[in-house]
Amino acid sequence: MRRRTLLGLAAAGPLALALPGLAGCDGDGAEATGDLRIATGSPGAVYYRYGTAIAELCKRYLPNVHASVLTTAASQYNVQSVLDGTADVAFTQADIAAGNEQSHPKQLCALARLYDDHIHVVVAAGSRIRRLQDLTGRKVSIGAEGSGTAITAARVLEVSHVTVDAQPLGLDDSVKALQAGTIDAFFFSGGLPVAAIADLARAFPIALLPLEESVQLLREEYGDYYAERVVPASTYTGITATVAIGIANYLVVRVSMSEPLAYGVTRLLFEGRDELAKAHQAAARLNIRSAISTPPLPLHPGAIRYYRAQKA
Repeated sequence: MRRRTLLGLAAAGPLALALPGLAGCDGDGAEATGDLRIATGSPGAVYYRYGTAIAELCKRYLPNVHASVLTTAASQYNVQSVLDGTADVAFTQADIAAGNEQSHPKQLCALARLYDDHIHVVVAAGSRIRRLQDLTGRKVSIGAEGSGTAITAARVLEVSHVTVDAQPLGLDDSVKALQAGTIDAFFFSGGLPVAAIADLARAFPIALLPLEESVQLLREEYGDYYAERVVPASTYTGITATVAIGIANYLVVRVSMSEPLAYGVTRLLFEGRDELAKAHQAAARLNIRSAISTPPLPLHPGAIRYYRAQKA
């Protein structure tokens, strides 16, 4: 098979330099073939940008793989799409993956742990809302139905004993509603920085609510999928450094995915990492040592073969 050349990566480092030799084959020389429908999320968030970049690399380096991107409500919807066969690979939060493993055991597996999401609770700067408890009785977007944000937001509010007038809005609609004053706050789970929130902060002063008090409560109730993380002050215009809740993100597939395809996509994630990071910097956080940790999901055999070849 003729090798292709990836223009612009000559100086991008050893992982990127390996890409021209990818040629669509797995470690045993078998060809990666078939459809690869990638379930992502809102166009204003990380999943969509990351997934679109993966699809573009597939088109260039896995010529017998027909990659396409699905715009979705994100994590929960994505997992369900993989389970029912309307998607082939999906981005999802670790806590959502864990819940589906309980309800649909041994049907899903992972290719990699990618990066950590941060739970944002966004309010207007200057608002009297300074902490989570101040949301009591207020109109709050908890995320679109079928999103990981909606499930995690409901858990945060539950363990914190906060009752709100919940609005099921997606990210883009949440941004518009906060600007219009029709909601008082919105939740969103995403990798830093979330483009739609960055755009909002440049046009409309915002603040983030600190969430450190909720982290341990979530861990005690739902497991060790949650960790304390900081959103640095440099992330969004006008914010101060704020403690958020971190959740790992996985790339998941059905256990029935062919080994050559799983191997090819996993290899693409690493050998195309610098190129993927141009679409969103979250892709640069992929680390081969942490990528293999995807509890409670097992790794796909094709992914395992790639990691073993790299002595991960």
